[in-house]
Amino acid sequence: MKSKNHSHKILTNDALKQLAKNIKQWGKELGFQAVGITDTDLSLAEQRFNDWLDQQMHGDMEYMSRHGSKRTRPAELELGTLSIISVRMDYFPEDPEHAIALLEHPDKGYIARYSLGRDYHKVIRKRLQTLATKLEQKIGSFGYRVFTDSAPILEKPLAEKAGIGWIGKHSNVLQEKTGSWFFLGEIFTNLALPLDTPAINHCGNCRKCMDVCPTQAIVKPYVVDSRRCISYLTIESHRPIPETMRPLMGNRIYGCDDCQLFCPWNRFSQQTVESDYFARGDLANPELVALFLWTEEEFLSQTQGTAIRRIGHESWLRNIAVALGNALTKTLDSTQKKAIIDALLSRQEHPSDLVKEHVLWALKLTN
Repeated sequence: MKSKNHSHKILTNDALKQLAKNIKQWGKELGFQAVGITDTDLSLAEQRFNDWLDQQMHGDMEYMSRHGSKRTRPAELELGTLSIISVRMDYFPEDPEHAIALLEHPDKGYIARYSLGRDYHKVIRKRLQTLATKLEQKIGSFGYRVFTDSAPILEKPLAEKAGIGWIGKHSNVLQEKTGSWFFLGEIFTNLALPLDTPAINHCGNCRKCMDVCPTQAIVKPYVVDSRRCISYLTIESHRPIPETMRPLMGNRIYGCDDCQLFCPWNRFSQQTVESDYFARGDLANPELVALFLWTEEEFLSQTQGTAIRRIGHESWLRNIAVALGNALTKTLDSTQKKAIIDALLSRQEHPSDLVKEHVLWALKLTN
């Protein structure tokens, strides 16, 4: 926790209440659409999380279990933590109808909308640090640490307890006036700030997200089996994609948004005002063949500064090979079909066994 030599004066309850109001105002001035405060008790979420791990639903994400109870007990992760500031930043870059329509174009690639612009870790972490520094200037040195999906934290239950929104059946955080297209970030602090009221769940009997999931990864309300999730298969996993999953992926080459795209609450979502999250280049509407033909140098250059770059060129080619194979099963004109087959043939002797396996699978789908 930063600022070990705490020099801030002891604050009265009234001073802490005013400070909480200031934090929320400063947060909104920094571009966060919502700021909430909660304590460190995640006992209910801890049981659900441990049950999920016990069922091996985290797949190859070994890091999900690596830190023991630190993930579910914030005060163990950062000693001295008394309260947590949770923030939300909207990111959706376009009209949702455009994203939905893209799924119907087999020759184009669908990329999860959160990754089209600048890597959110960099954007939010910098803003959170600015907020913490502003707070430090106000009260003197205090203990804190900022996080943006960068440490073992159950950020969604924290956001729910802080009143940011409730966790939907798809496991994303929802807010009734804005939907779910937002990032989360946190500041752990040793300040005993007044707490906000937890959000109330408004999913009701709706199961739209469960019904539209291409791979039926939402195995029951509020439980996602990562091993079936396209986001896991295309981003987190670096193994061969199971053959039974490949036809279900369609043209989704990096992540999947279906559970959000078709969620009724997202009809209230607003496009982001953050230019950092606007789509780069042609990533919002890309031609699969063009992406597949990128050299590794082109891949690194075209995805520089985005979250996409982290999966590496090999996984990128693996994912697109699956999408190209799926495209070959759709109605295409002869020019489109030839371009896809030629692109696949150009990679059939790729030095990576992972890439080669998926290319050969795709070529078998040629009619």
